[in-house]
Amino acid sequence: MHGYVTRDAEPLVLKDLRNFAVVAILGPRQCGKSTLAKALKDRIGAFVYLDLESPSDLRKLSDPELFFQSNKDTTVCLDEIQLRPELFPVLRSIVDRTGRKGQALILGSASRNLLRQGSESLAGRISFIELTPFTVSEVAGAPGYELLAHWFRGGYPESLLADDDETSNRWRQNFLRTFIERDIAQLGVRITARNLRRLITMLAHSQGQLLNSSKLAASLGVTYHTVRDYIDLFAQAYVVRMLPPYENNLKKRIIKSPKVYIRDSGLLHSLLEIGSFNDLLGHPVFGSSWEGFGVEMLLSGLPDWQGYFYRASTGSEVDLLLVKGRKVVAVEFKSSRAPGVTRGFWNALDTLNVTEAAIVAPVEEPYSIKKNVTVCGILDLVNRCRQY
Repeated sequence: MHGYVTRDAEPLVLKDLRNFAVVAILGPRQCGKSTLAKALKDRIGAFVYLDLESPSDLRKLSDPELFFQSNKDTTVCLDEIQLRPELFPVLRSIVDRTGRKGQALILGSASRNLLRQGSESLAGRISFIELTPFTVSEVAGAPGYELLAHWFRGGYPESLLADDDETSNRWRQNFLRTFIERDIAQLGVRITARNLRRLITMLAHSQGQLLNSSKLAASLGVTYHTVRDYIDLFAQAYVVRMLPPYENNLKKRIIKSPKVYIRDSGLLHSLLEIGSFNDLLGHPVFGSSWEGFGVEMLLSGLPDWQGYFYRASTGSEVDLLLVKGRKVVAVEFKSSRAPGVTRGFWNALDTLNVTEAAIVAPVEEPYSIKKNVTVCGILDLVNRCRQY
């Protein structure tokens, strides 16, 4: 796999630039936001790119209103906008004065919640689009693509496209080091890099399990609320996903523990020092690694669906419920090519009013095992859900 990979978000970015004054592409560092923006510039038209980590580009914005006035018919792309939240009120003033669509394309490595204070000033004028590392639906058709390599290396472009596993793992270790030692600090957190590394490694060991913040807090010697604040920050930086439980009673959903995942499978394997796919095969995290990979590929590839897990005191359990309006798809993840299904899954299907159910496994062809219950691969299920 080499060359530019077309991203699923491309049509939406171009559409929103025609309909909103400002479009924000948000996602983790190094997931391809800048590459996407630059790849679209010919289709956008007049386009100028500024990296807010570059001193020379920052100097161009010493008088931002003058800069935008000088580029009034140009889409201005501002990369790493979370570093300069003071630009949001300026953007509002400019877009209110000009009324032009596609005035700015902003790229950020922090979630909408972290940018809330600044971006609220652009309410009604801004569109938010999340970009993740490569999903299966984006790369499965590329020459040389291998699902198992994607699972092992994760979806970050530099990791997935590396020449070999050793180079891929070195990139991921460097990414984690930079994320822990620099990126989190830039978001205003005052905690030692050592404790951050310990916490995220403990989360990796808890892949796919219920979040036990009290246990983590005791291990780190900090309070429950401190641990939750740090985990929330990991989630806002797109490194951790917390999957909420599915309940009809909203109050119950809020007070019950979510399941926690390291979002990128490659980062998970680096945190656990798993150096090859053969090492992964013999590791206790093998099954939960496949589950986490599947959860991420489905929820990232289906941004208009909501994700939950289901677990009842009776033992009924579903790894992932995909919900869109009245459509509910129950998903069980099995890392075997000849997957079996637990009684708890069948019991859950009897309880839940699901549209269909899928056992997602690394299989090449889908096959039915019961009415509306199919064993299939990740891409098969993504494509089916996109038809709803």
